Amino acid sequence: AGVRGQVTAEQLRARGNALFQAGDHGAALAAYTEALSLSDAASERAVLHRNRAACYLKLEDYTKAEADATKAIEADGRDVKALFRRSQALQQLGRLEQAVSDLQRCVSLEPRNKAFQEALRALGSSMHEKMKTMSCTDSKVEQMFQILLDLDEKDEDKKQKAAQNLIVLAREEAGAEKIFQSDGVRLLMELLDTAKADLMLAALRTLVGLCSGHRSRTMAVLAELGAPRLSAVLGVEHEQVSLAACNLLHVMFDSLKEGLQKDFRGKEDAVVLDSSRDLKLLIKHLLELLVLEGASAHGRDNALNLLIKVVPRKSPKETNNSLSLWVIDQGLKKILEVGSTVCGSLGSLPVTENSRMSASVLLSKLYEDLKCDAERENFHHLCEDYVRSWFEGHELPGKLRAIQTVSCLLQGPSDAGNRVLELEGIMDSVLSLCASVCEAHQLVAVEALIHAADKAKRASFITANGVSLLKEIYKHSERDSIRIRALVGLCKLGSAGGTDFSMKQFAEGSTMKLAKQCRKWLCNEAIDAGTRRWAVEGLAYLTFDADVKEEFVEDKAAMQAMFHLAKSEDRSVLYAVASTLVNCTNSYDHEEPDPQMLELAKYAKQHIPEQHPKDKPEFVKRRVRKLLMAGVVSALACMVKNENPALTNSCRELISRVFLALVEEAEDRGGVVAQGGGKALIPLSLEGTEVGQTKAAQALAKITITSNPEMAFPGERIYEVVRPLVSLLHLQRTGLENFEGLMALTNLAGISERLRQKILKERAVPMIEGYMFEEHELIRLAATECMCNMAMSKEVQELFLAEGSDRLKLMVLYSGEEDEKLRRAASGTLAMLTALHPPICKRIPQVTVHWLEILQALLLSPSAELQHRGAVVVMNMMAAAREVAEQLIASEMLEILSVLAKDKDKP
Repeated sequence: AGVRGQVTAEQLRARGNALFQAGDHGAALAAYTEALSLSDAASERAVLHRNRAACYLKLEDYTKAEADATKAIEADGRDVKALFRRSQALQQLGRLEQAVSDLQRCVSLEPRNKAFQEALRALGSSMHEKMKTMSCTDSKVEQMFQILLDLDEKDEDKKQKAAQNLIVLAREEAGAEKIFQSDGVRLLMELLDTAKADLMLAALRTLVGLCSGHRSRTMAVLAELGAPRLSAVLGVEHEQVSLAACNLLHVMFDSLKEGLQKDFRGKEDAVVLDSSRDLKLLIKHLLELLVLEGASAHGRDNALNLLIKVVPRKSPKETNNSLSLWVIDQGLKKILEVGSTVCGSLGSLPVTENSRMSASVLLSKLYEDLKCDAERENFHHLCEDYVRSWFEGHELPGKLRAIQTVSCLLQGPSDAGNRVLELEGIMDSVLSLCASVCEAHQLVAVEALIHAADKAKRASFITANGVSLLKEIYKHSERDSIRIRALVGLCKLGSAGGTDFSMKQFAEGSTMKLAKQCRKWLCNEAIDAGTRRWAVEGLAYLTFDADVKEEFVEDKAAMQAMFHLAKSEDRSVLYAVASTLVNCTNSYDHEEPDPQMLELAKYAKQHIPEQHPKDKPEFVKRRVRKLLMAGVVSALACMVKNENPALTNSCRELISRVFLALVEEAEDRGGVVAQGGGKALIPLSLEGTEVGQTKAAQALAKITITSNPEMAFPGERIYEVVRPLVSLLHLQRTGLENFEGLMALTNLAGISERLRQKILKERAVPMIEGYMFEEHELIRLAATECMCNMAMSKEVQELFLAEGSDRLKLMVLYSGEEDEKLRRAASGTLAMLTALHPPICKRIPQVTVHWLEILQALLLSPSAELQHRGAVVVMNMMAAAREVAEQLIASEMLEILSVLAKDKDKP
């Protein structure tokens, strides 16, 4: 059994080596780890640890790389590979002295090794730099605080500069530690207590540097400053200071949460206690801030945004939802206090136009984070108790608060909204208040009715009573603010047919009338923005109708008014704007009905969905043009730029769909990039729903294929495009997405070595290779062209020599295929490989017996491009090795070359 185990470990090690060579470091690591579990021999284990260290270095997990290299060195102190790998890991971990001593050992064991000498020289100079900066830093930190805290210092420029230096210094680990050691936290607290905005901003931004990614410093900062002080700064009137405090708290939450998730072993544990207590303390103060009368309105918004970001689980893979449960127990009623605020009523909390929307989003996230019926029941009970407490015994103001709470829940966790809507007396109150003479009361009730209408599938009661009531209000109300909302309610109840042309809810032509009225309101600047927002809500429903779409894109003033609202402070309009644009560009999912099912439906006299004639492609194309001319791109870019809870994942998906429709035609792409579309697509492609990310990635691919990528994505931005493009190569993507991803990567791979390295790091090469075997000739060609550009990288050239790989054979065979474009790509790759990596020349005769006839066919081809590629390959092979040259000369190659050499037309 022992022997059999030995063989398996060896096979696994060989498999690991092959995978490592192929660039699949994660799989190689798994193979070595499995081999370790089967191997008993000390020498064998040492080699496996050394190999694992190489994998961890590639995967940038330097702590584990150091641990594995150390195990190999413990087995054999003269193992230079392990010593060199450990020095690389130590260097990345910032432990430069230890890295130097490992490298010195390497040099003493192999004095002639150039790589070791070079690495030691580079490390020596970087250490020298570090020592120099450290000694300057000491005196600098004290100086900066002196300038900032000197009340008699009148030179504002000097103060500004000192503040800026402090912030920059705190971003570097060494500088942050220095500030921390120089009693910096107490001094920063003094800056905060001056209550001067610029000094407070400097202190908050410096604290971000101290806490970022550092758990023990974060806990020390929290202990020194205290949660009450931090939440008080969040609640100040000065918007920038409040926002800076919000950023600091976000960074602190992340650092504390890291501590909860990482299994710290050894030393770290002894120093730092559990951070969940601190987390809860901070969250408790945020919840208290929500109902604090003295807190500013935007401070309240920032607190809600923070809770949205830090409380719910990031992904369902995390099993622990205890933080959400704790927040529901401690703070659900406090969140509902914000959600139920009736603006302008006596003693109401100061809120912004976004506060209620943020409260709905937070409630929704908390509800989605619940795992079982018992947890959900508890949530419902708390909501019902809260609504009842206002509804019963508080006269009219209480009833309004209760109804406002219902609206807030219907916009967030609608299950909870429907439950409270069914409480006794609620719906009757809504209906009777809809007819109130007081505008503010009527507004609350009509909005609640509209939100309830959204869930009309269940509430047939609303469809029965609501429509006639809303029509009454729409026809007879004196107030635009009320009429506009009533109209949206009618649109919602009337748009149940969706895009289906034959399911008209309203009498012929009345949809058009309603839409015209919406556009009129939208353009009327005398009406407040909060009310005009509802006009967009109406259009979001009415633009299911193609006639409405056509009229909307003809009305330039209405489009621009909508874009103007999209860029405004009120973010609750985002979803309605995005929905309207998705409808106008027809970028929703089209379900093609199955022809057989259609026949059956006709036979059974069932309803068959029909497409409106104005939803045909030529109409859609024209609408896209009109939107582009009206400035849709800058509006979308602005919607994405401002991080906000209203920008939910489903809203991001809608925006991605619109972008993909906007870049459909190649000639429009330059304009989309010029107005900021390229920049906006990157964040859309990196987070959101899977569909949304894929649509955004596909739009990026289309831009990269037809524009100069360095102009479209200037500076560092071009490197951020790589990951979304690689995501299009995954197997679950469509053939078109694979094809566009390959074409775009081909363009990037031809630009620079740094981009090729980024593509390699994103593990794209095995996927690109996979597509070289694809049935579909266009995909096969795109993959081969992409490989041709990637082959400029040394690592990729090495792959063509890997043992047991058919890569080179495939390239040689493709150079003899029928398809001329494929031949061009493959022979181009061979020309480059043989020039850049001569050992490949010797291997070509070994991979296939047809190699000579394939090369001769290239030289005899009618295409000058193919002849040129063939000639370069033969020239490189002649120069590479005598035995290859002899084989070439023994064939008819010499005669062919002699003929070609005399051809005057092909210089």
